[in-house]
Amino acid sequence: MQIENSFEIAAAPDEVYRFLLDVNRVAACMPGAELSEVVDPDTFKGRVRIKVGPITVAYNGTARITERDEAARKAVLSADGRETTGPGSARATATMTVAEADAGSRVLLATDFTVAGRVANFGRGVMEDVSRRLVGQMADCIKSNFESQTESGTQAPAAGDGGAAAGQQEASSSSGEGSQAAGSTAGSAEGAPAATQPRPQPSAPEPKPVNAVSLFFAVVWDRIKRLFGGR
Repeated sequence: MQIENSFEIAAAPDEVYRFLLDVNRVAACMPGAELSEVVDPDTFKGRVRIKVGPITVAYNGTARITERDEAARKAVLSADGRETTGPGSARATATMTVAEADAGSRVLLATDFTVAGRVANFGRGVMEDVSRRLVGQMADCIKSNFESQTESGTQAPAAGDGGAAAGQQEASSSSGEGSQAAGSTAGSAEGAPAATQPRPQPSAPEPKPVNAVSLFFAVVWDRIKRLFGGR
């Protein structure tokens, strides 16, 4: 299944591109997704949960940024996951490109999905529509979060900074230089670990699973309306 989405953001393309390479912020916009580990700046582990009626299907998987092109503002992400309680699997390759636009930036998302197992029983047509809605929700969330960050005056971290860990280090260096001068023991007592590699942000509540049933009925209703001319 191939899905394409695009949206515009009133900001410079380079700034938007850096924001989109912050895995913590992007993962927070993926419906039902939870980031569990940042292995390195290009490799991440996590879980996606999908609720189908009374059944919840969870996938554990790994995602990798397989291509970065700073000049073209392009990145490619590949992800593989397997069901935690069944033989099902999911695979996706997403290509993200940020281009200049009249409003500032235009983000293009091209996603190729392959799903096997219980979830695939919905049928290809319905799964394509549901997947398109999920990617659309993620795009809306990314745009909303970026605009909220811009309004609050928060700067997006540079690409490859490791997301939350970099943000924590910047906050520590700007506000805690005096405490660090007092010694590393005092810093440890205050609960500021010395991070040697990027880590995901501490997740508060566990994310709600994607309710595929509600998406399914929304898709069916849309098809009925199209059948009767949108009435």
